[in-house]
Amino acid sequence: MTLEDYIRVLRKGWLIIAMTALLGVAVGAASGILATPMFKSVTNIFVSVQSTGASSAGELVQGNSYAQQKVQSYLAIVGSRSVLSPVIEELQLDTTPAELAQRISASSPVGTVIIEIAATDRDPRLAAEIANATASSLQNVVVELEQPSGGGPSLVKIQTVQPAEQSISPASPNLPFNIALGGMVGLVVGVAGAVLRSTLDTRVHGRQDVEGLTQVPILGATTFDAESNRHPLIVHTDPRNPRAESFRGLRTNLRFVNMNKDNRAFVVTSAIPGEGKSTTTANLALALAETGARVVLIDADLRLPALASYMGIEGAAGLTDVLIGQAALEDVLQHWGTKNLLVLPAGQLPPNPSELLGSDAMVELLAALNDRADYVLLDTPPLLPVTDAVVLSSITAGAIVVAAAGKVKKSELTAALRNLTQTSSRVIGIVLTMLPSQGPDSYGASEYSYYGGSTAGELMSKQRRRRGRK
Repeated sequence: MTLEDYIRVLRKGWLIIAMTALLGVAVGAASGILATPMFKSVTNIFVSVQSTGASSAGELVQGNSYAQQKVQSYLAIVGSRSVLSPVIEELQLDTTPAELAQRISASSPVGTVIIEIAATDRDPRLAAEIANATASSLQNVVVELEQPSGGGPSLVKIQTVQPAEQSISPASPNLPFNIALGGMVGLVVGVAGAVLRSTLDTRVHGRQDVEGLTQVPILGATTFDAESNRHPLIVHTDPRNPRAESFRGLRTNLRFVNMNKDNRAFVVTSAIPGEGKSTTTANLALALAETGARVVLIDADLRLPALASYMGIEGAAGLTDVLIGQAALEDVLQHWGTKNLLVLPAGQLPPNPSELLGSDAMVELLAALNDRADYVLLDTPPLLPVTDAVVLSSITAGAIVVAAAGKVKKSELTAALRNLTQTSSRVIGIVLTMLPSQGPDSYGASEYSYYGGSTAGELMSKQRRRRGRK
């Protein structure tokens, strides 16, 4: 993945990242608030080697080095039973040496003969008493251990240089630190979750996904509209709508990819059902007719036809009747609107759609329509369930594949394109549908500010308010 891909993933998963970061902050704050405050007290003791009489500088250096070596040994016995048992007895603590050792720590700054003994407890007074009692007990144990075998004073001397005092503020929990740590952990978890979600999500979400799958050009894109089923012909019903302008952009791109060619019949299909191919076909036909072009719109979906309903025409007789010779083309070809748009509905549903669409009669019909029209658009069934679109694309100028963002999987789109290319059919391009109007997967062509300085989002908001008033 490139840096741009990671930025896109983070933009898509910003809600997950924000929620996990806030959750981490909440957990950190809760742990700090609910945790029992612990107070810490520290006492410092000094370790030295005693000498008799005058000593040379070399002997003093040797004695200091010897003391530093002894300090490391004394650190190891601070948490021993011999040191802590007297502390428990003196302070009458209800605990064991092993448990008390968990609340005591000992350290020594590098290059010094200072031992720092720290004790923690819920009671600040008791913490100071434990630290001082531990230091006193350590002194007694060291004196006993360092007692010469022949008698006499110990060569090592330990004395307290700074006794422990009661702490005013608790050492833990550290509320600001807990909040910061919780936020950082939540942020990391959120980013990891966003990346994992993007990795496991196999659906097509935008043009980057399509461009990563195929070299087939993207002819255009339309945004998602929850009311598209109620108002499918957006180019006709609301020509100033940004979605209508998107179909005009698709119209322009289609005119450029098929310049100066005799075959001007195009199959419009999709990988799976429900991707908006029929709506795209109808609106593209309307957009082409707006330019004065002669357009024929054919409902070649002989399994689940929809164009007759969308266009508001009678669909009892149509394509199937022409192909089997029961009706003349002129009798079932219906003029629509005020432009040069002719619509040929599907007619009666046959038992053998694939064979009928691949027949010689269909080839002759397309040839006749190419002679009288500038564009012939055929709405066909999806590619993966049936082969109708593949059959038709082999006898037309090529196929326009509709891919719905957030619906079709990458593997499904790849398989659909492979079905077309394996039969030597030409794939004209891909049309993305149902794209979000905002965010990293939005399509730049859907953002217009020409109409009265309004953006696409503002125009859609105005239209919703207008419909609400009606």
